[in-house]
Amino acid sequence: MRNSEKSSVMEKDWVYKFFVSSDYRLARHISLIIFITLVLFNSQPQFIEPVQSIISSGLVLVFVLLFYLNMYWYVPRFFFTNRYFAYALSLISTIAIISVIYFISWEILASYRRADAYREAAGMLSVSFVVLVLTMASTAIKLFQRSILDSHRINELEKTTLRSEMEQLKNQINPHFLFNMLNNANVLTQKDPIKASQVLMKLSDLLRYQLYDSARSRVLLTADIHFLEDLLSLEQIRRDNFEYLISKQGELSGVQIAPLLLVTFVENAIKHNMDLEKKSFVQLYFDVSNEELKFNCINSKPGIPTARKEKGGLGLANVKRRLELIYPGKHILQIDDTTDTYGVSLTISL
Repeated sequence: MRNSEKSSVMEKDWVYKFFVSSDYRLARHISLIIFITLVLFNSQPQFIEPVQSIISSGLVLVFVLLFYLNMYWYVPRFFFTNRYFAYALSLISTIAIISVIYFISWEILASYRRADAYREAAGMLSVSFVVLVLTMASTAIKLFQRSILDSHRINELEKTTLRSEMEQLKNQINPHFLFNMLNNANVLTQKDPIKASQVLMKLSDLLRYQLYDSARSRVLLTADIHFLEDLLSLEQIRRDNFEYLISKQGELSGVQIAPLLLVTFVENAIKHNMDLEKKSFVQLYFDVSNEELKFNCINSKPGIPTARKEKGGLGLANVKRRLELIYPGKHILQIDDTTDTYGVSLTISL
């Protein structure tokens, strides 16, 4: 059974819905509190009333806080970041603190203990066991939720990647673009053979990147920039009133990103800045610092506005979705649409 089919079956399971769906979040919390309350208030009493009820209520509060502390702090902060020693140390410290509080309370309330109460060591062992069970349960639930969400994310990413690849395959060799470039190269072979050779080399690099390099899960940022530079350079040859700028800052070497993300913004910039009356431009800015990649794409807008349509190539909507799946919570995308320019600002945590 494929991952997508398994995911579909699980989504129909009430157990899956109860533990994962946000619709049942309140029910999960209430069920937990009721379960812990029933366990503590139905266990053998160790003290006389009303001290026993007060202690049981306090233990309910402590155990609930422990459950959520582990689920929403220890597991995400330490376990999910592979800091297992810190995670184990945090749990041991928490259990030790609760045991010490229980020991002190046991001694302070000695006059209120029942005659048939457990021994001190047995009581501490019982409390430690309950604490351990609660932490294991909360960890298991969080791991289960994480695995399900990751499975969903992977399935969506696979579907989006397939759609992207199909779109890209359809547009890898644009006949009109290829015809113009080859025609320009043919003219240049008579006027400027060296420049004609440069055009053909750039076109070769461009097609090679689209056909082979972009099929990888990650590509070098420097290779992606080189691809964009070839694209803009060929566009400059095709259009006399077009100019471009590529600015690079920081340590770009060795940085890897998902393929075919930035080219979509550049393609749209080229497509929507064509102006027959004045020079048009595209400016790209790359900055790598503090483990972040900052990318800006700014293009001029024609004097006569043209409608922006998200079609062709990957499409802006598809790129936004890919960013959400590949860099969840690790990217910021902003659009700045003014009268004269259209700008895209993208920040990715590396």
